Amino acid sequence: MRKLMNLAAATAFGAATMAVPAFAQGGPTLTKVLDRGTLLCTGHNGSFQGFAEVDDQGNWTGLDIDLCKGLASGLFGTHEGNLEIVPISWAQRWPALQSGDVDVIIKASGWTMSRDTELNLNFSRPYLIGAFQVMSLKDLGAENVAGLDGGSICVAAGTSTEKVMAAFIESNQLEIELITFEKTEEVNSSYFAGRCDGVIEWGPALAATRLQADNPEDHVILPDVVALEAEGIVVPHGDDNWHDIQNWLLATLWFAEQEGVTQANVDEMKANPPTTAVGKMLGATPGYGSRLGLSDDWGYHVIKAIGNFGEVYERNLGSGSSYKLPRGINNLWTKGGVHYPMIID
Repeated sequence: MRKLMNLAAATAFGAATMAVPAFAQGGPTLTKVLDRGTLLCTGHNGSFQGFAEVDDQGNWTGLDIDLCKGLASGLFGTHEGNLEIVPISWAQRWPALQSGDVDVIIKASGWTMSRDTELNLNFSRPYLIGAFQVMSLKDLGAENVAGLDGGSICVAAGTSTEKVMAAFIESNQLEIELITFEKTEEVNSSYFAGRCDGVIEWGPALAATRLQADNPEDHVILPDVVALEAEGIVVPHGDDNWHDIQNWLLATLWFAEQEGVTQANVDEMKANPPTTAVGKMLGATPGYGSRLGLSDDWGYHVIKAIGNFGEVYERNLGSGSSYKLPRGINNLWTKGGVHYPMIID
């Protein structure tokens, strides 16, 4: 009987302990960023269409830029005056993060084993699955890559794109010639000149390439996914708190989309949350921020600044952009995609 009483007491104590929200001390990166008053986030040395574009007045737009704005808004309540976009090249990404010139890399960065294990980097959950796809002239009537059997595809020489296309052709027993070029500009110009029946690129880049055509509607992106690359937010190893914040930033955007919370209705949703979890995410009830060293309404500020993930995608790459790239695999799990939020409790 005494053992049962002790067990019951221990169980009650554990349940009571679990019911108390945990208050986390911000990690070194969060502390540094908050003390500075500015988030240093990656841009591009020019314009990376759909992800990091800069106009003549120095205004940045794009999916990656929106994620930078969302992160800064979650940290400070607004990104206005609290976000600095640092223009860097692809090669500069890793040393810039390691030296502290940027606090986080949000720059369509593929999660690979060598980067994960050899460069002292941590990747968030993928926020975009980059699908390698083929574009072809609509007049050819091809409904998929197999429809180009007996034809040719333009591709950049010596790239992973060439390797995955060759493997796809082999595994599907197709007779398709790969015509290689050293530069991306040569790949695209040769395709538009009619030297190839199709061209393969990373999906978002392919959508941008289509816009270079005299009549973009004459070209169709075929549905086959030749290969995938997971794009994540990158932070240094050794700061779990900063890594957690990136993952919960993405979870916030996906959960908001799943629950119908938008940039337009977020104030109403916060005032009258439809569920307990939505109320917690928006700061109507405590716990969502304190566990990360942030204010409890940080999720509200993220959505207020940039909307949910669907809004971010459509604005920059999808139907609301000039690229019109179907969301496909990057949809929510409820719509046949691979993205889903973690549980908010």
